[in-house]
Amino acid sequence: MTDPFVHVEHHGAVRRLVLNRPKSLNALSEGMLAALQAELDALAQDTSVKAVVLAGSGKAFCAGHDLKEMTAAREGPDGGKPYFLDLFKTCTKMMLSIRDLPQPVIAEVHGIATAAGCQLVATCDMAVADRATVFGVNGVNIGLFCSTPMVALSRNIPRKRAFEMLTTGEFMAADEAVAMGLINRSADDVTTAAMELANTVASKLSAAVKIGKRAYYEQLEMPLDAAYAHTGGVMAENMMLPDTEEGIAAFLEKRAPRWTD
Repeated sequence: MTDPFVHVEHHGAVRRLVLNRPKSLNALSEGMLAALQAELDALAQDTSVKAVVLAGSGKAFCAGHDLKEMTAAREGPDGGKPYFLDLFKTCTKMMLSIRDLPQPVIAEVHGIATAAGCQLVATCDMAVADRATVFGVNGVNIGLFCSTPMVALSRNIPRKRAFEMLTTGEFMAADEAVAMGLINRSADDVTTAAMELANTVASKLSAAVKIGKRAYYEQLEMPLDAAYAHTGGVMAENMMLPDTEEGIAAFLEKRAPRWTD
């Protein structure tokens, strides 16, 4: 029986998804994208899961798109352009599904995260990396500008540093990735660090986190006054939750909340 593209681990309220094609450095092949999309679609409906960790097996987190598949697509009479358009559309859908997922997603990164693999890190809500990890949008080194990875990267780190990475193909070390805001922290034991962060998130009221994650990305795209108007309404919505009323009462009474969440 063929191993799954994505290995799923259950850790209480935390789900750990492990990219499972180590021989290809967990490249985002057609099969990998389809498997990831299926898992994300299932998680969106699973209220028992409160946080998600996304990791990679073998030597690397993710090396980007599968160049062998992309090269094979060129052999068609159309030169592969319809295939490439569909591939990047499919990948974009998967990346947006991470943003739209009710649960926070934490990237657990090691080895390398390059091209669309770096995009995947930048897309996740948070990221923790092994101290030896390197990050890159290095497609320019083979004549392919990382235009879709650029979208997520340029929304994570300063624009001039992002443009430098995109046009030079040079790598960023984990310590700089922390300083630039691409990842939250680096660690010697990245799995433990990622799971600790996930369990902390999972201990919170998931209904509040769900409301907050949605509002976080909505307000980022708004002018300041519109963002305040929008989030004021979001906070009022949050205040109406019975579990929020219980959480405030528990704080005032100096006891643990008894949430039904």
